[in-house]
Amino acid sequence: MEFGKRANYQGNPTCMNAFAHILEIDSINAEAYRELSIPYLKRGIPHEWEKWMKGAIKYDAIKWQPYRGYNYLWFYRDYKRAIADFNASDTLTPYLDHPQGHSVDFWRGIAYLGLKDYDNSIAYWDKHISKETEDTGEDWVELEAFLYRGIAYYEWDNNEKAMENFDKAIHYFKQTADSKYYKALILKDQGEIEAALALTEEAILDFNAGFYNNRDYVETLRQIYMEDLENLKDSLTK
Repeated sequence: MEFGKRANYQGNPTCMNAFAHILEIDSINAEAYRELSIPYLKRGIPHEWEKWMKGAIKYDAIKWQPYRGYNYLWFYRDYKRAIADFNASDTLTPYLDHPQGHSVDFWRGIAYLGLKDYDNSIAYWDKHISKETEDTGEDWVELEAFLYRGIAYYEWDNNEKAMENFDKAIHYFKQTADSKYYKALILKDQGEIEAALALTEEAILDFNAGFYNNRDYVETLRQIYMEDLENLKDSLTK
């Protein structure tokens, strides 16, 4: 079985038996350990997931330790263990690791926001955004980087810096319900009711078109829902 076909086969008995058989032949196959962990992760059986993930890390820590941090972050909201795994990747390789398509600095920014450690969260967002800007240009920085740095500033009561980040997200991505929602909250607090209402209505359109921050399998950090947008609109029209 090809590893690339996991979407159709992950977790069914045939798939799991195949990977178990691989380990009978090759007991240090880290990829097989990882594959056997995933069905337990997605079904909420942490002790079985962790057992198989430990095998993957034992035989290929460089590849799978930062990935385990990603799992801790999103599936278990265990921010401290996630950060520990992301930090470990710094000692395992001389380069910046990118588990699941983003740098460990990106993931650390989210994890520290989850802990409400805004100082560290912003520091890692600064580091990540600076590196991405230097490598490819600011217009290639992910929407979530500006959004989450903005949220960190917003929750840290720095509306000026928060607004700068939400404005960047809106400038580069145009349709972003989350950024417009948070910007509207700031405008409301500043007494700019008409501007806040207009932006909230835009956010609702973006949300209905699917342009909002969300993830497969799990709720994303600080995820907004239509109820949040409707409640904000109601508060602006009373």
